[in-house]
Amino acid sequence: MQPPLTIWNLRQAPSPLPEFPEYGHQLPRLVRHLMAVRGLPGKVPVREFLQPKLADLSDPFELPNMRAAVDRLLAAIDNKEEICIYGDYDVDGVSSVTLLQRTLQAYGANSRYFVPQRSAEGYGLSDAGIKRLLNEGVRPDLIVTVDCGTASLEEIRNLKEQGIAVIIIDHHQPHPDGLPDCEAVVNPQLGDDFGYLCAAGVVFKLAHAMLKTRRLADFDLKEFIDIAAVATIADIVPLQGENRLLVRHGLRQLTKTRNPGLKAVAEIAGLDLGRIPTGQDIGFRIGPRINAAGRMDQPEDALALLLTECSDNAKAIAQELDLHNSQRQKHELEIRTQALEMVAENANFENEPVIVLGSRDWHPGVVGIVASRLMRQFHKPAFIISIDDNGIGKGSGRGIPGLSLVDAIHHCSDHLIAGGGHAMAAGLSVNEEQIDSFRAAFADYVNATLAPEHRHPTLNIDAKVDFAELELSLLDSYELLQPFGNSNPQPMLMSSNVHLKEKPRELKNKHLKLSMHQNGITRDAIFFSGAEHPLPPTPWDIAFTIDRNTFRGRTTLQIIITAIRAAE
Repeated sequence: MQPPLTIWNLRQAPSPLPEFPEYGHQLPRLVRHLMAVRGLPGKVPVREFLQPKLADLSDPFELPNMRAAVDRLLAAIDNKEEICIYGDYDVDGVSSVTLLQRTLQAYGANSRYFVPQRSAEGYGLSDAGIKRLLNEGVRPDLIVTVDCGTASLEEIRNLKEQGIAVIIIDHHQPHPDGLPDCEAVVNPQLGDDFGYLCAAGVVFKLAHAMLKTRRLADFDLKEFIDIAAVATIADIVPLQGENRLLVRHGLRQLTKTRNPGLKAVAEIAGLDLGRIPTGQDIGFRIGPRINAAGRMDQPEDALALLLTECSDNAKAIAQELDLHNSQRQKHELEIRTQALEMVAENANFENEPVIVLGSRDWHPGVVGIVASRLMRQFHKPAFIISIDDNGIGKGSGRGIPGLSLVDAIHHCSDHLIAGGGHAMAAGLSVNEEQIDSFRAAFADYVNATLAPEHRHPTLNIDAKVDFAELELSLLDSYELLQPFGNSNPQPMLMSSNVHLKEKPRELKNKHLKLSMHQNGITRDAIFFSGAEHPLPPTPWDIAFTIDRNTFRGRTTLQIIITAIRAAE
């Protein structure tokens, strides 16, 4: 099956370009152009956007219900109550558990933690997870959920009936029927600000609020900002507002991290912490390895990595996580191959607006990655479902712009056991015999709600540049726009009328090394997996990103090709 034709959309900047004199020096044309087309810095002062400082952090008590949560936690600490932190099994969840556990330990709290197993206990605050928690040790007086709980109305009602108090620290959307009856729900979705925060970001704000209320002389929250940054990038939340600040400073903190686990997993991933890592380093190297533990039903390994204080132990755990990641990749390839075979066998696939596939042979921890790959390949919202021996399917979905998966799940709830999540990423439970009816209802919803302009993939190009502009010195100002990620993607550039200087050289894994020239200027580029795509005759239009590349002591501006078309 062929992917749909991608439309190249070159964004237009206002003329003349803004000068930003208040920043203190002249920014290059390309950087000013990029800021203009993206509406940056918006309502934020230029300095605060380009060089955010920790002093720019807002008062944590601006978050809804923060005072109630802090007061209840401090009371639990003073009264020596048994506190249990209940977190999710992904990077955001285990990072949130780690941040809160370290904070509570600094206060001398009687605290422990619990993370459910994906396949046996499902996502979030589940009955199965609660049952194991209560059977494992001392019955807690207070459960603090992190990265889950907002929509767990019945589960929290049952806990309250058993005399167990609950505080919720979360960032997911509330249940349509309202909020749980508990001590406090600290969730930025309940207010008008901070809706971009991941759970670890909310926990960081909670720790800040606790420290503002009761200071600790020997606890420096700044030393833990790298954990919040890793979670923020890995959870693919928008890099705006204070997320931008947390990630910017967190990536710098990572170069001198006090966390043996982060240092060990960076080393095994081949990441040099002698330089400031990028969002891509976290998203493609560190994040997947931490995530792999939960995907392979070993979430305790990820927690052990982040909580250990022993370097040797951290190295051993990092090796285990690397093995989990290799297993994850193996499962992913198998599921994706089988899913593509199902797609090829579906004669009506071209006319269907969604992808909904399920199998009893698929590992539940990997279906979300496959859904993401299929969504990108075919530009269709996708749910990939793993069905257990009892005929219960656990599915992960990935959406496309212009469509909310959460709204779609609510619309199709008659065909589901449960579901929830975010607009672009969601999960669901469904009976095996209901998968076909869910697919039909989901397709009807997409056909009725998705606007025509969102039905084809669009390559949004931020600026058209000549090779002459692509000098190494440009990166000093260009990198002020970092961190790149959700809502602030790596700028996509294009150059026109580009010719090949010599035949492309194929590297390992189908990568291409290209030497090109334009108006007498030669530039080298890398085109990842480029050998898998037929190259049109030159001259070309090329779409690409740029980055700083250091190899054998020499630093250059690197061009990374995204797409190539015949010059128009």
